[in-house]
Amino acid sequence: MFKLSERAKNLKPSATLAVDAKAKALKSQGIDVINLSAGEPDFDTPSYIKESCKKALDEGLTKYIPTPGLLSLRKAICERIKADYGFEYTPEEVLVTTGAKQAIFNLLLALVDKGDEVLILSPYWVSYPAMVELAGGTPKFIPSDMANNFEPSISDIEAAINSNTVGIILNSPSNPTGCIYSDRFLKDLAELLRGKDIWVLSDDIYDKLRFDFAPPKNILSVAPDFKERVFIVNGVSKTYAMTGWRIGWLVGPKEIIKICANIQGQSTSHATSFAQKACETALTSSQEEVEKMCRVFAKRAKILSEELKKIPGIKFIEPKGAFYLFADVSAYYGKKTKEGKEIVSSLDLAEYLLDEARVAVVPGIAFGDDRFIRLSFANSEEKLIEACHRIKQALSLLV
Repeated sequence: MFKLSERAKNLKPSATLAVDAKAKALKSQGIDVINLSAGEPDFDTPSYIKESCKKALDEGLTKYIPTPGLLSLRKAICERIKADYGFEYTPEEVLVTTGAKQAIFNLLLALVDKGDEVLILSPYWVSYPAMVELAGGTPKFIPSDMANNFEPSISDIEAAINSNTVGIILNSPSNPTGCIYSDRFLKDLAELLRGKDIWVLSDDIYDKLRFDFAPPKNILSVAPDFKERVFIVNGVSKTYAMTGWRIGWLVGPKEIIKICANIQGQSTSHATSFAQKACETALTSSQEEVEKMCRVFAKRAKILSEELKKIPGIKFIEPKGAFYLFADVSAYYGKKTKEGKEIVSSLDLAEYLLDEARVAVVPGIAFGDDRFIRLSFANSEEKLIEACHRIKQALSLLV
């Protein structure tokens, strides 16, 4: 029998991927399941991006390239950031990674030691805590509430900071809430952090999916003096419907970016060469397709919201970005199924909806708040309406 490492024994599987896998397994058996658990756009990658990849293959871009990524792509990332945010970066401050996940992982491995604490605002993306723990650190959660747009109080963040605090992770638009941090919150947070030796990881993977269609923002937008302590993570997965291409990037001070590149060089080396060329095309071409997809998501957010309002007891904030809605379903806790099983958690309710309604959602406990479930509206309008009808019917059977 092999002896497992402590990190392996303590590692929890991704709840979102687990639910998605179960839903797909049921569908493969011919069962009509509506999957609202998936964290990926349901659009195909735009054809001009795919053609660029084919061209790169035909031209022989199939060999090893430098670990930090194609210089032309890193330049394109800098240009895209300048166009979207107005920030100035150089290619030496950019590391191309195998998806945004690896960008986060690289940074945490570079900056987190055993005993270090990283502040995570709750609700949070499911992988943040596990990544901090795998890097040897301790995640420290700061709760928030729907009544405050899921923005934690600055006093709670201040109370969580101690001599072990090394960093904080921000994600806006948010997975799972679909909320966008206000300028006031970001300014107040910057004021709190100013003068403290704490870095900021800004996960901007949904930055172009804003339903106000305003330019993207992060903490640097309100505190440009933070440039030497802010690390931007982004990628093409959500914005360009390129989840399977696995290309992301990390942007920040070049001395840390170089360390992260060394770490990556000992794990995956560079991200796929010809996929990088396609990503360069995505970033440098017209962004019209991005806006089209965003408008579709905005319409779906309204449709899903209107349908959920018809179900008694469900509370939520209408999403302002990304493609998720975080719904408080705790009014149904304490009720029982027709088989007599009591619903006491988001996991119970998610399992019940999958079994009874054939609708897959993700339990909120995976995101740090057991009162909620996450519904993805990366699905057709017809499917969203039908899913809500099924959910309403299934919940009405609870006693």
